[in-house]
Amino acid sequence: MSLTRRSAVLALAAAPFAAGSASAQTISPADKALVDRAVAYLEGLREARGRFVQTDARGQRSTGALYLKRPGKARFAYDPPSGLTVVSDGGNVAVHDARLKTFDRYPLQSTPLSLFLAKTIRLDRGVTVTRVSRMAGGFSITARDGAKKTAGQITLTFTDAPLALAGWTVQDAQGRSTRVQVQGLQAASGLAADLFVLKNPYRDRARA
Repeated sequence: MSLTRRSAVLALAAAPFAAGSASAQTISPADKALVDRAVAYLEGLREARGRFVQTDARGQRSTGALYLKRPGKARFAYDPPSGLTVVSDGGNVAVHDARLKTFDRYPLQSTPLSLFLAKTIRLDRGVTVTRVSRMAGGFSITARDGAKKTAGQITLTFTDAPLALAGWTVQDAQGRSTRVQVQGLQAASGLAADLFVLKNPYRDRARA
């Protein structure tokens, strides 16, 4: 798998939200208030759709459409010529690469998607918030696996007025970062159930 394809998997499917170098720290009451505000927003975001722009470690960009249905479900449909589709069905994350003709599955709980697709988002259990940063028009929250069993970290970015998920950056064990920017994320209703189902197109072919 090329670096670009691997970066897509790391950003949306295969990178656990853990940090190799960051150490746990106690955040201030003001920072905790921002974390609590972000959690309340994410838990209230039941169904949504929008666009995304992904920038990999080499600076290459790809775009696509995203659909979210909490708890547990998401779909990232990359625009051509990428050929990638990433779908979480609530238990597993499936990655189909039509160009490379590959299909892989990962447990949702081992991916960064689980951080904001969980029914109840608990940033005080299993996940350690290592930094809360303020910036013009918003803030970011950096988190890692509290058990330190895996390497990498995730930074969620939010706009402040109105409060909205602006994207996230995943950093792997080697320090490579992949950034996903969310554009035009809007609440939705009645998203089709088949958006969150991705079958292996090669399984039946192999049996034939």
